[in-house]
Amino acid sequence: MSGGGIRAAALRKHYGGVAALDGLSLEVAPGAVVCLLGGNGAGKTTFIDLCLGFGRADAGELRVAGLDPIADPIAVRAACAFLPEQVALYDALSGQESLVYFAALAGLAAPSAEACGAQLSAAGLAPEAQQRRVATYSKGMRQRLALAIALARGARVALLDEPTTGLDQEAVAGLAGLLRELAGRGVAVLVATHDLAFAAAAADAVVFLRRGRALAQAAPGDPRGLARLYAETMAAAA
Repeated sequence: MSGGGIRAAALRKHYGGVAALDGLSLEVAPGAVVCLLGGNGAGKTTFIDLCLGFGRADAGELRVAGLDPIADPIAVRAACAFLPEQVALYDALSGQESLVYFAALAGLAAPSAEACGAQLSAAGLAPEAQQRRVATYSKGMRQRLALAIALARGARVALLDEPTTGLDQEAVAGLAGLLRELAGRGVAVLVATHDLAFAAAAADAVVFLRRGRALAQAAPGDPRGLARLYAETMAAAA
């Protein structure tokens, strides 16, 4: 297995006698947004952990940005932007200072003030917010900053775990738009979510996940149609 994005084939992971992933196969191509849709315990977070090299699969193959997360975890994490449910940033820094700081951590030249402003604006952070301390940011603003940092350091893969928790409808719509823009730059985007409306708005494809197994893949379409298909698929697998 090679190439960009994310490719998983017959991936299995057990914790004790419980299958967290049960033969999961999926692909997220560069420039695509794929949502993993499932409830708690479906295996969404386990899969993201494996993508970042935080665990070893019991069987199967996995490549992220063309790399093996176990054999080369540092390179994989350098190629990825990871947004957990609660984004970790330094509250004492401003948005612009954060961008400069994380660029330095990645070994990049410090961007100019003008470049910082352009990158932060592209991620949806208003100019007045760019100079404010991150401690004053809402969750949606923190996500926008994290995505700006990911773009600045050239992330090829973005992994998001339940990103809409605690967001209002306007922020959810804004995040969906940002992910579409990120994909437009050639980034492979994988989102673990239980939010049907968000999946319908953001994704090119939605994978229904239950007990670590992909039951079906669907085009997003209308949220009500997606919800009906999801309910029917889960009921048939019960």
